[in-house]
Amino acid sequence: MDRDPHVCVMGEDVGHYGGSYKVTKGLADKYGDLRVLDTPIAENSFTGMGIGAAMTGLRPIIEGMNMGFLLLAFNQISNNCGMLHYTSGGQFTIPVVIRGPGGVGRQLGAEHSQRLESYFQSIPGIQMVACSTPYNAKGLMKAAIRSENPVILFEHVLLYNLKERIPDEEYICNLEEAEMVRPGEHVTILTYSRMRYHVMQAAKTLVNKGYDPEVIDIRSLKPFDLHTIGNSVKKTHRVLIVEECMRTGGIGASLTAAITENFHDYLDAPIVCLSSQDVPTPYAGTLEEWTVVQPAQIVTAVEQLCQ
Repeated sequence: MDRDPHVCVMGEDVGHYGGSYKVTKGLADKYGDLRVLDTPIAENSFTGMGIGAAMTGLRPIIEGMNMGFLLLAFNQISNNCGMLHYTSGGQFTIPVVIRGPGGVGRQLGAEHSQRLESYFQSIPGIQMVACSTPYNAKGLMKAAIRSENPVILFEHVLLYNLKERIPDEEYICNLEEAEMVRPGEHVTILTYSRMRYHVMQAAKTLVNKGYDPEVIDIRSLKPFDLHTIGNSVKKTHRVLIVEECMRTGGIGASLTAAITENFHDYLDAPIVCLSSQDVPTPYAGTLEEWTVVQPAQIVTAVEQLCQ
């Protein structure tokens, strides 16, 4: 916002309250109420306002207080945000960032535990990225703000308390590039967002058992970084996908299709995909945990893949 006066933020409680998870804390005092705009509880309206502002030259960052609320703005995101550059014959660009917390939290109930990646992935003209560390959260956010394309940035509700030393110098992350988290030889594990930490927890157990997993945080949910993914598949010949998205029609399903189409000849075993169960997320903590992939399941899947 210091660098570009066209950048503005809008959403519920983003201003003086500092956002429901304090992502915009202090910005209203620094930049004023017009650049950090508190909106009514009207997602369809303020998302449309942000897209219109982007058409006329601003670079809005639209916050969904919870990603599930953005279902109310689905028409704006799909028919306008993703398509206007094309349907206007290139007269308009839509440099907008749509971001907010999603995923399964701690007993937030079904409506507040949505994973909307699968809902948005089929919309033409939209890029999607998921951050997983403080470093890539900052790098991806800056890249998304500077992009001329509409970008949906998925943040996970349970990752806001992570701490990491961030470089003082300027940096951005590539919006279309996966991150090699752990090089390995035996199996490629593709994951993103919070599941990165479940995978790394499982990786410690796997190493103790003699396995050498390669872990890739795909980060770019649309488009996939098939260069990085493909090089890994050609090396390990086995693929495990671990996601918090729903099993039916999720990111894992699309990723499985992409790998099968492009790298089928390099696979020595069928692709295995561990996803959340196709049920509304229960409120009860023990039941909630059972609907989401746990590290022990990842260990078992790798052991079976590498037999």
